[in-house]
Amino acid sequence: MGRTMAGSETSTHGIRVRVMPEFCPERSDAAAQRWFFLYTITITNEGGETVQLRSRHWVITDGEGRVEEVRGAGVVGAQPILGPGESFQYTSGCPLRTPFGTMHGSYRMSAGDEREFDVEIAPFALSEPYGIN
Repeated sequence: MGRTMAGSETSTHGIRVRVMPEFCPERSDAAAQRWFFLYTITITNEGGETVQLRSRHWVITDGEGRVEEVRGAGVVGAQPILGPGESFQYTSGCPLRTPFGTMHGSYRMSAGDEREFDVEIAPFALSEPYGIN
């Protein structure tokens, strides 16, 4: 089991996004320069209208400043619909070539009238925990 680290939380247009990252040692291999991180995201509709998550955009930066952008439809194969007060939670993962980095991004959402808007995913750190002797 991994170790959780400080996450992020933000609200845009009444949609709250909370991220809890975690280092995953069993999927990491320092000798192969591969560090794997999990992140659990909770999306909560705090607004007054039903919304649907259409797509995601991630900006992933490793410890050497290499940037990778990831775009795609939905999250974990779903495009969840959230009524007022409803939440959706999922866990996904991210490999890095360094033991630390950062992620941030946005979700493209649509409201009932097909109006689309972006919801911020605030920056959060990915970091291999170091033991203290």
